[in-house]
Amino acid sequence: MAKNILLIDDDSLLRRSLAFNLEQAGYSTRTAANAEDGITLAEQETPDLILLDINLPGMDGLDALRRLHGDLKIPVIMLTARRRELDEVLGLELGADDYVTKPFDVNVLLAHIKAVLRRAQGMETAVEAPDCIQAGTLTIDSSAHTALFKGKNLELSPREFDLLFTLARSAGQVLSTEDLITRVWGAEFIGQPQVVYVHIRWLREKMETNPNKPQHILTMRGVGYKFQPDGEK
Repeated sequence: MAKNILLIDDDSLLRRSLAFNLEQAGYSTRTAANAEDGITLAEQETPDLILLDINLPGMDGLDALRRLHGDLKIPVIMLTARRRELDEVLGLELGADDYVTKPFDVNVLLAHIKAVLRRAQGMETAVEAPDCIQAGTLTIDSSAHTALFKGKNLELSPREFDLLFTLARSAGQVLSTEDLITRVWGAEFIGQPQVVYVHIRWLREKMETNPNKPQHILTMRGVGYKFQPDGEK
């Protein structure tokens, strides 16, 4: 069965041309000119993936991402003509799966779509073991999607949660950036390795007394990162 893609973009010419190219590539495609209509379509029939423009009339693309990723758990590739670095930080914090900067080559976009769909399918079929991890004062329950650190509930984005779960599961061991990308973002990830550092920084801000002098989420320069439980060296 063809994968269903929802394209949300206010550029009518881009919607028509991109929808045609997606159909030619074997995808079933629906389109919307604004975030509100796109969310309605997604709620009526959940797509396998959403292509979401950031600069939309009415509800902004980042606000739409909160709804689509938080409520519907749909993979999202953001389309942006803005300064990439700013949008990447904002979008990743909200859980976007990938980015493509306008103007883009259709073949490049198709490669990103294929990679995100493969990752999403892999996450659906993967079996996490164990569901619960205890590492010092950190307790993570993957089935309940909760993380307690020193008795405090951590408010984590989905990607932050997956990254912390991966680090805690190998507590005391160093994991390379490449290994973390493979485990958390998937082997098909074709973005920038900088994404790991950005999420490490966010975790430190939520867990460390002094994020600039971390005691738990440590950088092993030139090697990778590791989670250090309380009382361990």
